Formats: sequence, structure tokens, C-alpha cells
Amino acid sequence: MQKYFNTAGPIKPANHYHIDPLHRLDWEEVQHLIESEKYFVLHAPRQTGKTSTLLAMSDELNEAGVYKSLYVNIEAAQAARNDVEGGMTVVCETLAAAAYAIQPELESIAHKLLAQQQARGVLTTL
Repeated sequence: MQKYFNTAGPIKPANHYHIDPLHRLDWEEVQHLIESEKYFVLHAPRQTGKTSTLLAMSDELNEAGVYKSLYVNIEAAQAARNDVEGGMTVVCETLAAAAYAIQPELESIAHKLLAQQQARGVLTTL
């Protein structure tokens, strides 16, 4: 397949022309923040590569073997606008599904926890 310019969604390096997402930020500084257990914000306009950068960061962290990193899109929880418990359940289920790729037993653990307690407690446990 010939590469092309992607205009929607995250890039797939094998399919799309792109600039390496990790070269667009100070990766060493981000690694330092992660190692120091600090929060950071990746802020940029729409369609400028935020998701692609987060996916690349997650892949890099997983390949290094020190961390187990997940990229989780929780936009689906927006549908539960006035239902905090419902929204938290969506967040927990989405986290569990993403974790399944790294540790399959985590998905069943999350579902068992959701059956036993409120989603807020499950999110803290996960």
C-alpha cells in the first residue's frame, strides 16, 4: 500500500506520511515527568497529532519494559452527562478493555469489581 496523508484520526506510521510524534516534543523531559510521577498536559489545537503522540508515547513506554502504559479514550462517558455512576462505569469498562491487551486477567477483575461495588470505588481499585 502506498503511503498517503491522513486527515482524520491517529496516524498509522506504516500507512501515513508523518513526522515522528516523539520528535515533536521533549521526550526526555516527558520521561522525567513520568519517572517523577508528575502530571503533564499535552495541549494543542485540533488535528495536530495529540492522539498520535500519546499512542507513540505509550508504545515507547511499553517497549522499554519499565511501565505498562494504556491509551484509553473515554469520550463514550459523555453520553452519561447527568449520571455520574453510569459515566464512571463506562470509564471502568473502557479501562478494563484496554488493559486486556496488556494483562488479559484485568478485564475480568474489573467486571467482578463492578458487580460488587460502585464504579467510583472500582476506578480507585484499578
